[in-house]
Amino acid sequence: MALQLGDIAPDFTAPTADGEINFHEWLGESWGILFSHPADFTPVCTTELGKVAQLSAEFAARNTRVAAVSVDSSEDHRQWSQDIAETQGHEVDFPMIADPDRRVSSLYGMIHPNASDTATVRSVFVIGPDKRIKLTLTYPASTGRNFREILRVIDSLQLTAEHQVATPADWEDGDNVIITPAVSDAEAARRFPGYKTIKPYLRVTNQPGRA
Repeated sequence: MALQLGDIAPDFTAPTADGEINFHEWLGESWGILFSHPADFTPVCTTELGKVAQLSAEFAARNTRVAAVSVDSSEDHRQWSQDIAETQGHEVDFPMIADPDRRVSSLYGMIHPNASDTATVRSVFVIGPDKRIKLTLTYPASTGRNFREILRVIDSLQLTAEHQVATPADWEDGDNVIITPAVSDAEAARRFPGYKTIKPYLRVTNQPGRA
């Protein structure tokens, strides 16, 4: 059965380009991203890992740890990381998990037989500090991911986990948010003074924590 939102992210121990990793232990109390790529030494993947390395400070600012995984070996990962640094201008500073036996890929359902019997699809799992899966995305092998969008999603997930709000379409950090139906009007007036009612089911307010 495919992993679903709210499921515990499977734990595993696996080799990486820089030594062994125990996934849950490595995550600690942080948020986490586990993303797969079809193969090493491929063009789209090279740009993706370079982009994640470029955004390293952005992920750190959100208390989010990132790990990549593919079915290739640790040695391949080490060699490929040199190409990534050379062509993308950023050193890979996150774990590159080796999964030649496809154990991790199988745990997370990253191999889709109708797409490829051997290579992982471009999966993304966002995992909360409670080790539960908060978001999943799957891209075809030909389409590179937008990691700025993944940062935006993390901003939303972290905000909505702390406050009883939701984020509307195209929301960006700092924009107005929606008060969830679970919050009564009386409670909304106390917690979100000055909120605006557009419809009884659609109430908007300033983003909590912002002036």
